[in-house]
Amino acid sequence: MVQPRAGVPGLNRKQQLLKRHRRNKRVALLLGLLVLVAVGVLVAWWLPLVLALLGWVAHEAWFADHLFYSPAQDYRYRFADDSAHPVQLREGRLQLEQPLALDGSETLILQVQLKSNWLGRFLDPGIDLAGDGVEDRQAFERGVNGLRYLNLGGFGGALGEGRLAVRGRFCRLLGQPKLWVIRHPDYRQQRVMVIAPHADDAELAAYGLYSQAAQTWIVTLTAGEIEAEHYQDMGLGRAEAARLKGRLRAWDSIAVPRWAGVPEAQCVQLGYFCLQLPVMQASPADPVGSREADTADTRPFRQLNSLALPGDDGVPSWNNLLADLRALIETARPEVIVLPHPVLDPHPDHLCAQQAVVQALQGLDWQPQTLLGYANHLHDNDRWPMGDTGTGVALPPVTEGDDTWLPWSLTLDAGRQCDKAMALGMMHDLQPRPPFKRRLRRLLQRLLAGRRGSVFGENEFFRKAVRRHELLWVVKRK
Repeated sequence: MVQPRAGVPGLNRKQQLLKRHRRNKRVALLLGLLVLVAVGVLVAWWLPLVLALLGWVAHEAWFADHLFYSPAQDYRYRFADDSAHPVQLREGRLQLEQPLALDGSETLILQVQLKSNWLGRFLDPGIDLAGDGVEDRQAFERGVNGLRYLNLGGFGGALGEGRLAVRGRFCRLLGQPKLWVIRHPDYRQQRVMVIAPHADDAELAAYGLYSQAAQTWIVTLTAGEIEAEHYQDMGLGRAEAARLKGRLRAWDSIAVPRWAGVPEAQCVQLGYFCLQLPVMQASPADPVGSREADTADTRPFRQLNSLALPGDDGVPSWNNLLADLRALIETARPEVIVLPHPVLDPHPDHLCAQQAVVQALQGLDWQPQTLLGYANHLHDNDRWPMGDTGTGVALPPVTEGDDTWLPWSLTLDAGRQCDKAMALGMMHDLQPRPPFKRRLRRLLQRLLAGRRGSVFGENEFFRKAVRRHELLWVVKRK
């Protein structure tokens, strides 16, 4: 089980990776400009303009991904030794060496060694899986050359009968794979509380789980009011636009889970302010107002709640947040709490949300049996989960550390994927069109790199989140 790593502040690491990435791009741009000037002087004045345009197109199509590790690095995962089962890849089919009883609920992880061919440096390489009339494709980094981990969720029957076909696309499989079979209780049969730092985090990470759970609570920590330029374009001032956006997202956090059958009384919006959780945590007793909404009162964003909570005095402090969480946990008595992963997800509000839950649990009479972590953001690969809407979710990049991992994969059928997409479509923050530059980049990638957008919406989260799998990890508390 994965434990939080002491001394590895996620935001700082992300900032360092971005800083290094931008520095390298500036150096490359400077060298490129020097070459273009030389070409203009020595060959023809117009040639640098043509080369610069072609270089920009190539960058947008093939080199614009934020990938902060080498595609030739191995992923480093460790699983419990007793979960390993010997398999062989024979004539393109995965064969178990010993009989294995599978009921379809297991999380099946297949380690493979991949090597990209030359096309796989320009088109996303991946693995095609097929068995019992079901097909899937799990994509990886262009130029991949190392250990990767496939998610075989939904293929248990085909695997058990030796009918699971495995084939590389723009890459080759080297050597023999390794299989891990990880068993979990059915968390859908338990009381589940999803902790969402912002409205839409619960839907992105765990709509499939919470829509099927025996009982579900959705607790959203912040109003998500910042970055309200879309509403400023309507003629509102900066603070007014932020307050409107916060009210809309507060409504979303209460209303959208009703689409999945969650009672309104079990959807709670705490109304703290976006990107201010780290500041609150640093001074637990002090109120910390919004960056953009010109307010330090959480009450306008909590008014849809059915429950009375300790923080209803409107003071945005860390102590109030902890008191709110303790009251909710004692009321709901969740057996499973779903929260941001402490290692994988570097967003500062997500890190603080996880830490707040762990701190709130200290000394409580009620303790959940399981903490499940999710990652809606990554440190080192902004495109993960790679691949298209509706396809499977392979394990994310982990290139350091020696943690033992305990993933849990939930397979979603087409109907539930569609319902999840509709829930995301109701979220106001995913509705505005992406900037023109981003839309142009996607057009070039579709034409030149073979990438497809999502049929459900233009926001990138429709591609990332509406997938065949939801992937969560058991997190061990210290």
